[in-house]
Amino acid sequence: MTHIKVIIPAYNEADSIGLVVNAIPSLVDEIIVVSNNSTDNTEINAKKAGATVLTESNKGYGYACLKGMQYIAEQPSKPDIIVFLDGDYSDFPEELVKIVAPIINDNIDFVIGARDKKLREKGAMTTPQIFGNWLATSLMRLFFNAKFTDLGPFRAIKYDKLLALNMEDKTYGWTVEMQLKALKYDFSYTEVPLNYRNRIGVSKVSGTIKGAIFAGAKILGWIFKYSIKK
Repeated sequence: MTHIKVIIPAYNEADSIGLVVNAIPSLVDEIIVVSNNSTDNTEINAKKAGATVLTESNKGYGYACLKGMQYIAEQPSKPDIIVFLDGDYSDFPEELVKIVAPIINDNIDFVIGARDKKLREKGAMTTPQIFGNWLATSLMRLFFNAKFTDLGPFRAIKYDKLLALNMEDKTYGWTVEMQLKALKYDFSYTEVPLNYRNRIGVSKVSGTIKGAIFAGAKILGWIFKYSIKK
């Protein structure tokens, strides 16, 4: 039997977090919501939906993900697969079965949920997001011969492989760091095209000019860092 745990970083996602947790398939052993300094009812609503709720006062996507990993490391039994998922209900949590299938059936190490244009609701990704994804994946293809088309946050990875990556980014560079290190360590990987819809609430990254600029700088920083190391 494959054991799966889900980590959901969440900052002020009170209106969506319950929907996300409730839509996750029952094959998951534990859903871990990491409240990243939320000031609304995110934590209350996540607990009501049945999630394990942790708190991380340091603001940053990577901080929240690392908090979830720390919690899992302290548990007596370890999962086979970790799934990362946003708390804004833009992804379809029920499609988690598609994300983990290549790992379970084909022994793939790492799977990205690609926000396919044909399956994406109009307006679900902003122009800066679309451009940023194109630029980042184009550079990864140029420098590393990568086949990624997206930096989608809905992703699954074998737990032992995740630990081997020694993740360190605390903020916006978490997703691209994972992909670059997976390339560095020659992990097997694939993408699965998924549906994507307009999120509930306003994005803390792409919804602000400051967030978009900092995210872009972080992503490009990681790519150029690894291109120099080649």
